[in-house]
Amino acid sequence: MQDLPESARVVIIGGGVGGASIAYHLAQLGMTDVVLVDRDELTNGSTFHSAGLVGQLRGSVTLTKMMMYSAQLYRELAKDPETDPGWVESGGIRLACTKERQEELQRQVGWAQTFGLPLEEISVAEANRLFPLMSTDGVIGATFLPTDGYLDPSQLTQSLARVARNNGVQIHTKTRVKGILVEEGRVRGVETDRGVIRADKVVNAAGMYAAEIGRMAGVRIPVIPFSHQYLVTTGFRSEDDRARLPTLRDPDLLVYFREDARGLVMGGYERHSRAAFLDEHLRDSIPGDFNGRLLDEDWDRFEEITTNSAKRVPIMSELQIRKLINGPEGFTPDNEFCLGETEVGGFFVAAGFCAHGIAGAGGIGKVMAEWIVDGEPSLDLWEMDIRRFGRHWRSYDYTLARTRENYETYYDIRYPNHERTSARGLKRSPAYSWHREHGAVFGEKSGWERVNYYSTNEDPALEHLRPKGWAGMNWSTAIAREHLGTRESATLFDESSFSKLRIDGPGAARYLNYLADNDVAKGPGRITYTQLLNSHGGIEADLTITQLTDESFLLITGTAFGNHDFSWLRSHLPDDGSVRLTDVTGSYACYALWGPSSREILAPLTDADLSNAGFPYLRAKEITVGHVPVLALRVTFVGELGWELYCTSEYGMSLFETLVQAGESHAMLVGGYRAIDSLRLEKAYRVWGSDVTPDDDPIEAGLEFCLRPHKAGGFFGSEGLAKRESSRRLVCLVLEDSRSVALGNEPIRMSGAIIGRVTSGGVGYSVDKSIAYGYVPVELAEPGRACEVFIFGEWIDALIVEAPLVDPEMKRIRS
Repeated sequence: MQDLPESARVVIIGGGVGGASIAYHLAQLGMTDVVLVDRDELTNGSTFHSAGLVGQLRGSVTLTKMMMYSAQLYRELAKDPETDPGWVESGGIRLACTKERQEELQRQVGWAQTFGLPLEEISVAEANRLFPLMSTDGVIGATFLPTDGYLDPSQLTQSLARVARNNGVQIHTKTRVKGILVEEGRVRGVETDRGVIRADKVVNAAGMYAAEIGRMAGVRIPVIPFSHQYLVTTGFRSEDDRARLPTLRDPDLLVYFREDARGLVMGGYERHSRAAFLDEHLRDSIPGDFNGRLLDEDWDRFEEITTNSAKRVPIMSELQIRKLINGPEGFTPDNEFCLGETEVGGFFVAAGFCAHGIAGAGGIGKVMAEWIVDGEPSLDLWEMDIRRFGRHWRSYDYTLARTRENYETYYDIRYPNHERTSARGLKRSPAYSWHREHGAVFGEKSGWERVNYYSTNEDPALEHLRPKGWAGMNWSTAIAREHLGTRESATLFDESSFSKLRIDGPGAARYLNYLADNDVAKGPGRITYTQLLNSHGGIEADLTITQLTDESFLLITGTAFGNHDFSWLRSHLPDDGSVRLTDVTGSYACYALWGPSSREILAPLTDADLSNAGFPYLRAKEITVGHVPVLALRVTFVGELGWELYCTSEYGMSLFETLVQAGESHAMLVGGYRAIDSLRLEKAYRVWGSDVTPDDDPIEAGLEFCLRPHKAGGFFGSEGLAKRESSRRLVCLVLEDSRSVALGNEPIRMSGAIIGRVTSGGVGYSVDKSIAYGYVPVELAEPGRACEVFIFGEWIDALIVEAPLVDPEMKRIRS
């Protein structure tokens, strides 16, 4: 057995397909001082028992790009007999047995066009021709993607490992990790049963063992091993039948199929899931000798899947079963990968592949290698970034509940504004009980219960505003009423869930002014809207910064983005201790009072001068509202006069009740986040994660007014920004049919050519228009140009218009 090296630049823990792919891609980038260790042999965790399907079209732009890269990589590896992973480019069929599922397929066809994926809608007869074993009973539609396929997961892993080893990467099997060395918040190496390897970068690619490895470094990795089953039939197809069968998915029956020699592989996602290896505290506790092994067959739990499989492929009821594979695989609470650098500097994770790690392995290895080498990923990985998981995911019970729900509803259609039902009620505003007693319909974000709208605000007279199709499914007339009420009088919104970060210390002003693209150190009481850029010039965060004192600042960002932004800020803190970073989200309630009557409502409650002269726009002041000490910020996210009012949480209910009572004589409504979203569309306010992402720069996004390139010391990301071509622009589209609503990712077409995709959309009730935003080539971005948006199989005429659609001169905001 080869001796372990004493040190390496990178140590990868885990010899499954993820770890092998990272090693391969690090070597491709020229980083070969890499050691991969595995407790047993390569593939002997979850990889060896994977079904091996490779489907490319996924639920996000980045994930689809990663899957497309994987397919291309496997295609290239297959050209060399020494590295062929058993790649079969069979194509893939997806069936629809309901009207709603057919609409989903039509939406996917449109989305695929924006990637150049050759996904096409085919007839039921054509699907039957391609997969003659299937029954067409109940099938009303289908799609076919000829570049999908399948492979042998073990062969893939060995191929990647072989190339990595040939390029200098060391691979040590039978090497069990016993501890992670951490000093002063940074990883310093790995302790194994064969010795210590010093390293400044360690990658936890341990699959279902990832949570256990994370605990060695004091890091929570919310990955739970779940039993996942499929069966393999004996061979039954004639040797003369040489037709290649495509993969087949029937999500309405919860099943998938692929050929296996002369037989079939069949699996699915059971409605009655089972986690594996959980102890009495619901913590993963995988036996130390569970290597290259399977769980016991669980035919009772697989019964629904086997019954459904015979409905779609009738011969399944006659075939002899060669084996039932029941293997544990790591799943996350949202069925997305868990990637990136943790709160321990240099300690990375690449785990939680949720049974589609084979399809994603190529892309995972690529983005992780780039992240390790460059310090940042090359793509927007927010939906897969471990930083999306806040502290509440430390609860094993909470994590299990949400992971189970997502597993059991894997094939369910995700309608817009769908809300999860498990793991609810964890974080609550001080005014939560008032909301509940007054008809609030709650949603959940990052563990917070948030008001979507109030059923008590519903108005049948506004039913004619209901959007068509999916956009109208989880919709209420209350949303339109709360929107219109904000424009006409005023609405009170509970924004306590917004993330709040404090930056304090003698170096705070210098630190923030360098990280922000805008000038944020303007003096106490000043508020600045700004972006934090990455080294490529992309938008890593989009937030407001309020200067409280010469050495103190308050950052306000989105509910779900607090942990991400906190981590970004922490990674750039100076080493001299001159800056302190604190998350104070739960310490403060926040209520936004917005609308033309907001000054009249607030003025009787305070002795502060609320006039434009006394309290200008983008200013902050400490005032008293009723009996409550408040930090008042004159800002808006809806395009109306108003204030965000912050108080410490013990005053939260008193402040809310005071504001509600004061608004009664002014026809003030209390509203929810769904109205805020429609109001911001009319004002062209961007949302990070959809309209602006780490892939987009401020010039493309129309935020160049924030840039201060000549400020003293410059700003982080300015060099990367200067190198970008910024060849796109975010534009506002108004659809001709005001009831046809874009949900996001729909293709935009001009003169018959796809020119972009929608980033966000909705209804602007004040202007009675369907509004969408999307990036298009700069030469096509002029207002007045006609285009089309593909919505559920139909091209809807649209027009690029000047934005915002409401109050472009900002008179209402500054009134």
